[in-house]
Formats: sequence, structure tokens, C-alpha cells
Amino acid sequence: MAAGAQTDLLKTALYDRHVDAGGRMVEFGGYALPVQYAGIVAEHNHTREAASLFDVSHMGQVVVTGPDHKTTIAALEALTPADLASLEPGQMRYTVLLNDEGGIEDDLIITRPAKEQEPDGVMYMVVNAARKHHDLQFIRAKATAEVTFDLRDDLALIALQGPRAAEALGKHCEITEKLGFMQAGPTVIGGIAANVSRSGYTGEDGFELSVANKDAPALFDLLVADPLVEPAGLGARDSLRLEAGLCLYGHDMTDTVDPVSASLLFAIGKRRRAEGGFTGADAVLARVASGPDDKRVGIRFEGRQPVREGAELVDAGGTVIGKITSGTFAPTAQASIAMGYVPAEIAKEGEPVTAMVRGKPIAGTIAKMPFVPQRYYRKPA
Repeated sequence: MAAGAQTDLLKTALYDRHVDAGGRMVEFGGYALPVQYAGIVAEHNHTREAASLFDVSHMGQVVVTGPDHKTTIAALEALTPADLASLEPGQMRYTVLLNDEGGIEDDLIITRPAKEQEPDGVMYMVVNAARKHHDLQFIRAKATAEVTFDLRDDLALIALQGPRAAEALGKHCEITEKLGFMQAGPTVIGGIAANVSRSGYTGEDGFELSVANKDAPALFDLLVADPLVEPAGLGARDSLRLEAGLCLYGHDMTDTVDPVSASLLFAIGKRRRAEGGFTGADAVLARVASGPDDKRVGIRFEGRQPVREGAELVDAGGTVIGKITSGTFAPTAQASIAMGYVPAEIAKEGEPVTAMVRGKPIAGTIAKMPFVPQRYYRKPA
């Protein structure tokens, strides 16, 4: 959908920068956002080779505030299966928000702020754009009154992703030297106060920069002035995350899919699997014990024909056994790749599968994910 076809779309603080830079604007999660500038493949390749700037301000940034750290952590652990009690200041964790049946209401990142940032009892969350208002309603219905959840629409979020992202950002601040993957802290970038995390959703080293909306255009200008950095749109972000084997909410996981079936067991802390005590625990832990009926897998298809979301997977007799949830022709992997759900008994690397695309069978093989190596920066021990 062209953004111009609707006048009620929300705009991020960088909307004018996207239009001025030639971004082709589309609707995504209720916002007008660029799907591409120079072209999806060019932006994908630049991200893998240097550094790209993505506007992810449509995501929901939430501040969680309780009377003390113990109370806040207890409230968050009642909502999610993550081991949050073990987070040190400045550490962050990926997890999922579950309903009583164990279905995934959303996936999210939870951060314990660095000591110098916030008083004891404050945590940060980042949730998906299309789910943020739903998430807050869902969370507030379950949380105790002594812990509050505040959506910060006054903040923008910029992702700088790529193997040279640290080099580009390091020209303006020193925090890049301090952070390893999934660590966060405050800094000043060209005079702009920012909360920086070493994270992202492309499989590359990179950073997410949370700044006040009023400062986002100046930060955009500062970063794209670097020859290493180019703006990139939603199209490249999607092909990058798919190559990295990362789920997209509403596609690879939904409120009827549990984290075991979605191959997201790592989002459930080992301690939490033993103790339970989170929303949906009975259903999820029963599924951990019994194993899933269907499981999310990666698939490589023969040829260059993309196999898109919704394509059915069939067995040798033509019976439908599963469905594709994301698919594309991957610029770095140089292959037609996809994620989808298949019966657990065939969810093994090397198993053959067949997808039907407009009545034509496309042969594929279940493949190990990620499809290209992830290059997150991990600090030396």
C-alpha cells in the first residue's frame, strides 16, 4: 500500500528525512515508513558490508517502574518466561509475552538500565509496533498496581546495523568500546543524549539508539553524513532478519503458537523451566515435556523462485503438511529461503519438503538456521 493512499497514518520523527532522501513510503504497523531507498538488494548488501541506518521508531518503548528492583522483576517474571533476576545492570534479554494457553502475544526485549541511568526498580521494554497498545492493555490487566508500564511516544529509535557500525558510531562516542552484544548504556552522540544498546535484528553487529523525538533528525543527519552509513528501509530489514533466522511477529509466531513450536525455547530461562510461575506456564511446560506437534524450521528451495508466506507444504502424496510463514530470495545466501511449520517428526536438517506456488511444486530441503552466519560482537572474557 502506498503511504499516500491514506492520510491517517502515523509519522515518526524521521518522516521528512525519509521523504527527502527518496524513500518509497508504505504503511507498516499503522505508520508511514520507507520500504526502500536505493533498492532492497543494494540496501541489504550494504548492511552486510558496511553500516545501514533503519528507522524503527514505530516500535513501542516502554518504561516499567516499581517501588524497587525485586518488585519490578517479580512483576515482569510473572508475565514472561525469561530469567530476568539474573540480569546485571546494563544487560538485556529477548523473551516472549504469553497468554494463558501458552500462545505468543508478542516478542520483546527487556533491559535492566545501567546503574547511572535510572533509580532502582526501573526496567525498559521494546515491543512490536502493531502490538504495543494491545501489549499494554494485556500487561496492565495482569500486573499489580504497584508496577506501572508507560509507553514513551516521545522517544525515537534508530538502528545502526552492519560490520562497520561500531566504527561509524565510535567516531562520535566511546560507548561502542564498552558494550558487547545485548548490553546497553547511556551516552552522548554529537551533543545528543542517547540510550544505546548493542543489539538489532539483522544478524549483524550493530546498535539501537533511543533518543528524544526532537533530536532524531539531527542524529539521522550526523550518521548518514558518514560515507560508511546509508539509510535502509523495511524491505532490506526483512530479508536480513530472515537470513539471520529471526522470527517476525504476526508471521512466524502468533497468539496461537507456543514458544516450543516456534523453536524459541531459548527465550524460556532454565530456572523458569524448573520453577514455572509465568503466564501460560502450565501449557508451555507441558509442551516442553511432550514436544511440539509442529515446529518452525528453515527451508532452502531449489532454483531462484521465492516461496512466499502462505505457500502450502505438501508430502509426496500431495497432502498438505505445513505452511510457509516467511520467504524470499536471499541476496547474501544467494538462495530461495523460507521459514515455515512442519510436523515435528520431519523437522530435521536434510529432510525433503515440497512447496506449492501457484500450483507448481518447488522442491526444498529443511536447513539449519541462521542461513548466513550471525556476526554479533561478544566481548572477550
